[in-house]
Amino acid sequence: MNDPRHAADLVLITDLVARVAHTADDGTPVDYLALFTPDAVWEMPGHPAAGVAAQCRRGHAEIAAGVAERRASGIQGPGTATRHVVTGTAVDPDRDRATAVSCWRFYASTDGAPRLVGMGLYHDEFVRVAGRWLLARRRVTLG
Repeated sequence: MNDPRHAADLVLITDLVARVAHTADDGTPVDYLALFTPDAVWEMPGHPAAGVAAQCRRGHAEIAAGVAERRASGIQGPGTATRHVVTGTAVDPDRDRATAVSCWRFYASTDGAPRLVGMGLYHDEFVRVAGRWLLARRRVTLG
């Protein structure tokens, strides 16, 4: 497609997917939440190997509570030596909405001998709000 706006959207959305991963690992909860719409939905099946129960979080307050729980338990966040690696993001933008599927891997012990804890797909939905792409829904699948 030769539409320059389409090409720019692909770059901006792929960058947003990367920023969500980086902020989950190293950023502040405020910076992380700024990447989501206020009514965003974040859902994940249980992941015993990572110590995460199945959950569906709706809105900033619930998503923030999930971030706080994972950080308090040492599952992710600054100082935990864990890392999200996201690759193969395929984006399908349509005006002010878009979807994407990305492959993810989650590693622990990244400060020594990294250990793969899990992998799967992110099924994401985005909306453009005031000219800026935000994550509106993330459904995490394992495997």
